[in-house]
Amino acid sequence: MGLKVSFEEAEVIKDRADAFLRNAEGLVEEGIQDLAAFNIEQYCQLILKYKLLVRTGTYPRTHSIIRLIREFSRTSPNLQPLLDDADNMVYLTKIDDAYIGARYLPRRYEGSDVRSMLRFVKEVFKKFVERV
Repeated sequence: MGLKVSFEEAEVIKDRADAFLRNAEGLVEEGIQDLAAFNIEQYCQLILKYKLLVRTGTYPRTHSIIRLIREFSRTSPNLQPLLDDADNMVYLTKIDDAYIGARYLPRRYEGSDVRSMLRFVKEVFKKFVERV
């Protein structure tokens, strides 16, 4: 089912998530959009796993941000509005897709797309996640 991790290991995951977000901001500034998109996805994935660990002691083995939010919504209903809003789902799907798209596909991300993904994460996603 899930992976059990100690509190210290959970803190490493949180620190790594924060580093991915800072790295994404720097990569956007440098114009390296593909890696910025991947770093945004990694931040979202790891911060959700960190929060799940703190709340439940485990998290599912998945890379899907949407699945992680669904899982988290079972114990923390205040995350559900992220999935109920159509605009949020567009962003979450784009971010979810960046895990594969930025790593394995010959796809280039547009600067405006990545900047809007980053803005969504900082202004919407992060606020929801910080409340749980």
